[in-house]
Amino acid sequence: MRLDKLLNTKDFRKAAKRALPAPMFHYLDGGADDEWTLAESTDAFARYRLVPEYLKDLSVVDTSTRVLGAELKSPLILSPTGMNRLFHHEREPAVARAAAKHGLMYSLSTLGTTSMEDVAAASTGPKMYQIYVHKDRGLTMEFVERAKASGYDALCLTVDMVAGGNRERDLRTGFTMPPKLTLSSLGSFMTHPKWTFNLLKNSDFRLANVAHRQDGLAGGAMGVIGYVNSQFDHSVTWDDAAKVIEAWGGPFAIKGILSPADAVRAHDAGATAVMISNHGGRQLDGAAAPIDCVAPMRDAVGDKMELIVDGGVRRGSHVVKALALGANAVSFGRPYLYALAAAGEAGVDRMLGLVTSEIQRSMALSGCARVADCGRHLIMGPRN
Repeated sequence: MRLDKLLNTKDFRKAAKRALPAPMFHYLDGGADDEWTLAESTDAFARYRLVPEYLKDLSVVDTSTRVLGAELKSPLILSPTGMNRLFHHEREPAVARAAAKHGLMYSLSTLGTTSMEDVAAASTGPKMYQIYVHKDRGLTMEFVERAKASGYDALCLTVDMVAGGNRERDLRTGFTMPPKLTLSSLGSFMTHPKWTFNLLKNSDFRLANVAHRQDGLAGGAMGVIGYVNSQFDHSVTWDDAAKVIEAWGGPFAIKGILSPADAVRAHDAGATAVMISNHGGRQLDGAAAPIDCVAPMRDAVGDKMELIVDGGVRRGSHVVKALALGANAVSFGRPYLYALAAAGEAGVDRMLGLVTSEIQRSMALSGCARVADCGRHLIMGPRN
């Protein structure tokens, strides 16, 4: 399908499915257990209805905002997603460049397949580095210093990976990292020759930010959950988070929180923002949808913290609903990964252009000339 025929996230998902061998597509597309939370994160937006207000001066609709210490052209952040090399040979720099073109913040994961230094060199746009705390605790403080040296605007600590989620799609497809040809996956690799050719042409697959200290893949291919359980430190506490926040000394988000009480704890630990997230439905199936947590969390923390809705966002109207409920911005991962898989940097560029245009249009149709105009007066619901 031609790139100009892709009009929304569903279109990019279909294109990604055509482009990727089954193990890679289902790793990107899947969730935990019965995938109820995966679906609910998006479906929950439908419970909130917008009540627009008209006869306002909407000759100029300004979507710009300031979040995590950075000026953004739209209240949209690209979430940290691991191992982008799985989806396209252009990797993380392609996404970072596209984000910079649209004036959006790009987030690089600890489990990225490009180093934080190389991403910083590839993009002059606003950037955040996301941390998982490994058992090698010295690596965490190294991340802080490297992020400072590379000019990152913010840090993010993901806290909802205390154990790997039960991702049954990966078990069925035999997904491993790095990708491994097996009898069960051979047919899928052979029917996706472009992706397979690029894998064989450049088979370098390292977790670029951690390989120099503890290359969990050095012993060969393993499943994602095996890596999480063998390499991540599951004893991290709020005191540990506070030490990292203090060492960074700048805008800092805690990602993976759904509880208002935890948001208060994040504030007390020194965090400036919370990314309200259920890890894309990939961890605890049955966890709440992030959009349902915004208003209670805003009531709990007042205006002391920035709140970012991470999960389920697929439309510009979703962004307006999140802002109206009290969020400062939203973030998403799957939509841009579908676009990356479909057409590399050009795909991400087109997808971000579509979404940012939708945000502007949805704000205008809701009667909002500025992000600050999106308040709870716009929301009716939730409905059951």
